[in-house]
Amino acid sequence: MARRTNLPRTTRRVVRILRPILMLVTRRDWQGAEKLPSGGYVLAPNHLSHVDPILLAHFMVDHDVTPRYLAKDTLFDVRLIGAIVRGAEQIPVHRSTAGAAESLRTAVEAVQAGQVVTIYPEGTITRDPDLWPMSSRTGAVRVALASGKPLVPVAQWGAQNMLWPYSKRLRLLPRTTVHVHVGDPIDLSDFAGRELTEDLLHQATDRLVDTLTTMLGEIQGELPSGPRFDVRSLERPRSSYTETPTDHPGESAPRTPETEEH
Repeated sequence: MARRTNLPRTTRRVVRILRPILMLVTRRDWQGAEKLPSGGYVLAPNHLSHVDPILLAHFMVDHDVTPRYLAKDTLFDVRLIGAIVRGAEQIPVHRSTAGAAESLRTAVEAVQAGQVVTIYPEGTITRDPDLWPMSSRTGAVRVALASGKPLVPVAQWGAQNMLWPYSKRLRLLPRTTVHVHVGDPIDLSDFAGRELTEDLLHQATDRLVDTLTTMLGEIQGELPSGPRFDVRSLERPRSSYTETPTDHPGESAPRTPETEEH
């Protein structure tokens, strides 16, 4: 178990409260931690439930990785929750055109500085009725390519048994087996050094989602039988982002990466 001395103070306090509870209410099928690179990288998990960031953070903390997510900006405005996410040094993602670019620049800088940043490729909890990964947004791939750092896929399963997607009814008993399987870093060498066009980013993102789907299929013992749900068909999320004087008022908004949320 990690010493946790490098965690932000707020994160250490949350860990002291939540980890004993999680040890009681979960069984843990954690595999592939040896595949986690050293230094900075992008961690790219599938998204099942509002509680899976906590369960994944449990895995990260116990493997000496500081949990740092791209978190939707509206969380930072919520009383108490906002103080926690700020104190835990999470990265706000502003889900607007100009704000998304700003958020991803911050993520790139963090990864280049040796930090691990977790970015949900889908940007939101899956809407697939069988909880398979949806076709995804390009933020995770964009940060990995822009930073030149590894992109590490993580398949997780079990969180939905504690809290079904978009449900408010938390179920802690009977104990849930939480599966967290780390895969080999995605090979993006054929995209390195090329212009980050939308077509290239979507090709690379499809490779990531194909990998996550295969990994999740190995956990479940089956693969999806239908087409992949298209995340781009979802309603555009809200954002608290407001332009600053440096956002070039009067000009049309530049084309920027698709936004992520968590």
